[in-house]
Amino acid sequence: MSRPKAQTRIQQKNSEAILEAALEVFSQQGFRGATLDQIAEGAGLSKPNLLYYFPSKEAIHAALIARLMKVWLDPLRELDPAGDPVEEILDYIRRKLELSRDFPRESRLFANEILQGAPRIQAAFTEELKPLVDEKADVIAGWMAQGKLAQLEPHHLIFSIWATTQHYADFDVQVRAVLGAQGDAHFAQAEDFLISLFRRSLTTGI
Repeated sequence: MSRPKAQTRIQQKNSEAILEAALEVFSQQGFRGATLDQIAEGAGLSKPNLLYYFPSKEAIHAALIARLMKVWLDPLRELDPAGDPVEEILDYIRRKLELSRDFPRESRLFANEILQGAPRIQAAFTEELKPLVDEKADVIAGWMAQGKLAQLEPHHLIFSIWATTQHYADFDVQVRAVLGAQGDAHFAQAEDFLISLFRRSLTTGI
């Protein structure tokens, strides 16, 4: 079997331009509202040229989701069973908050897909997300059984971390309006608050 032919530098540049433009369009318009014409215009390419690289809107979206799932799940993969339980979870919170600060469009892309019932990422949920979350929930449950963490339901602990950290990306406009925030200084405040909140939750009663 022959290997896929490597892209030239120009082809790589155009592919990245398409994905960057698509991320902007999808994060603002959602999958249904996005069009190939909008993506091609954002990438500075003609629609036929775009279709040379990606045969459909679905193919572009799938490429973005595949990239996003890796970025989104890597911090959870890094949760080390051999590490200090409290610090491992607090470091996970810090990394998730960093993702919200550095990749807000990716977070909104993911949120838009979820709000539509996740029709295009069910396979990723089944093959990647659920096995990883179950694995790390088992690690957390083991720490709790050893008396190293307060007794909390591990899956819902992970959900709570997602909810509190991704809020700063998905509801960025609301957060900035309420705080009167400019720039990213409020992320440091958010980190201090969340670390304090979860540290107390994780250690109370042990």
